[in-house]
Amino acid sequence: MSGAIDAWCNFFTEEGIRIVFTENPEVSFMMGDQWGRRHLMVGYEPEEFFEKVLDPAGVQRVICPALQQYLYRDRQLIRVPWESVAEVVQKYPDRVSGLYGIDPHSGMRGVREFERTVREYGFIGGHVHPFGFDTPINDARFYPFYAKAAELGVPIEFQTGHSAEFMPSKHGHPLLLDDVAIYFPELKLIGAHQAWPWTEVMIAMAWKHPNVYVAMSGHAPKYWDKNLVHFLNSRGIGKVLWGTDYPLIGHSESLTQIEDLNLKPEAKEMLLYGTAKKVFGL
Repeated sequence: MSGAIDAWCNFFTEEGIRIVFTENPEVSFMMGDQWGRRHLMVGYEPEEFFEKVLDPAGVQRVICPALQQYLYRDRQLIRVPWESVAEVVQKYPDRVSGLYGIDPHSGMRGVREFERTVREYGFIGGHVHPFGFDTPINDARFYPFYAKAAELGVPIEFQTGHSAEFMPSKHGHPLLLDDVAIYFPELKLIGAHQAWPWTEVMIAMAWKHPNVYVAMSGHAPKYWDKNLVHFLNSRGIGKVLWGTDYPLIGHSESLTQIEDLNLKPEAKEMLLYGTAKKVFGL
């Protein structure tokens, strides 16, 4: 059996964990104080991460967003440098893949940078965290990025559902994917974090559109919505990707809990790596 592929693993280096988690006041409060996950907010050198975290869990590859997140209250940009992600991707191309973090206010400069990361640095898609930018995922400011992704043949991964941080959750409602999927039928769209609490709408979008997929990141499997589990184990086989949102969810923790879901072999195979290979062209 092939190793698992994590569709959303936050950049695991000291720099990545510091920028997104320990120095980000909203994430540090929510994940550390509210959810008690501070012990996982530790950065690693890549080979140490493979040896201590991925290999014991049987994870072959992680897909890391070069996250661009705007803090809605503080008007502060949280930016994981794509250059840092690219350095690790180029050194370990069989273990780490990158997604370009999209700032909807960066215009064509951002579109050109996005193209460069794909063509020159091996990134395999784009990533949208819409909430702090106060910009819904079907807003026209995103469309040049979507058009470029369609041209490049790479998917866009979205944080859908509510925002755990203090940001407007409405911008990640999965029904907004309907507009994007209709306009860009050739562009693969991934609604990550299960679009909770609107999981049934997310299921409807993935069922309706051949180019819409669901990523199970951001929630431990023991808490996955039962309707979404039924979907991934039946008519949704091939439409759902496994993800953790590490360090929110540990890899071994997640995969151990998946064993308790009693999935069909073909559903489990597609969830853990088959769908990711198809969607990201791995």
